[in-house]
Amino acid sequence: MQLSDLRAFARITDLMSVSAAARALGLPKSAVSRALARLERDLGVVLMERSTRHLRLTDAGTLFRPHALRILADVDEAGTALEGLGGVPAGTLRVSLPFTVATALVAPMLPGFMTAYPQVRVILAVENRFVDMPAETADLLIRVGPLVDSDLIARRLLVSEAWLCASPDYLAARGTPSHASDLTNHTLIGYGDRVMAYHDDATGEARRIELPPTVAISDSAALLPVVLGGAGIAYLPDFLARPYVSNDQLVRLWPAAEAIETVIHAIYPSHRSLSAKVRVFIDALVASFDGLHR
Repeated sequence: MQLSDLRAFARITDLMSVSAAARALGLPKSAVSRALARLERDLGVVLMERSTRHLRLTDAGTLFRPHALRILADVDEAGTALEGLGGVPAGTLRVSLPFTVATALVAPMLPGFMTAYPQVRVILAVENRFVDMPAETADLLIRVGPLVDSDLIARRLLVSEAWLCASPDYLAARGTPSHASDLTNHTLIGYGDRVMAYHDDATGEARRIELPPTVAISDSAALLPVVLGGAGIAYLPDFLARPYVSNDQLVRLWPAAEAIETVIHAIYPSHRSLSAKVRVFIDALVASFDGLHR
């Protein structure tokens, strides 16, 4: 039984797709298919039923999966323990994180990190899907918003505020809303296709209204050019909006309104020793984000 075959099986079962697993592992689809077949041959059982459109774990596959994940976790933990012997952070660091965080927060700090730690090879897996860490090859997750209960350790990196913003051209054409109720006459761009709550306290008495978006976009980084282009009003993370508000490309509406806050965490397994490469990367993130804290 080869460790690489176990990793392929774990990723296939996580994504339920040989093609997606191959992309995630950086391998040809044929290599991942052979790894699964080889593992099944070594074990003498069928782990997954395949069809042209679907994959499904067999009873044997369902039984074997947690054991495979435990083996992979133990191997990773052993590697982590050995890393500390050299005293210098080194090796491959795999980080799973959402697109907006990757582009606006993490990518800008990478040049300095790479200079400081040239022996660390960083792989950023940029994806907005939910990640089940034990099934991942990632050493570190960066996640936005509330955390689910788990045995993972979370370190707070940043508290971000949502700023309600519009471009000067949009406001010149459509008028500047004074109260939340005025938003019924405006084009609202929402984060995801869900009803949004809008707050203001322009009169000293807080108001709240819930409205569906006219346009729904599931990533904040994609919201930004739409708002800059004058399409409407949207909540943007402060770390995205701040430079454009500062140079008057965006107007922040109702800055005294009740803040909508979101916490960004770095997450890693509690049962593993914190490797040098993960520790220095988290420290670099904290230092980079420090100026963004409220």
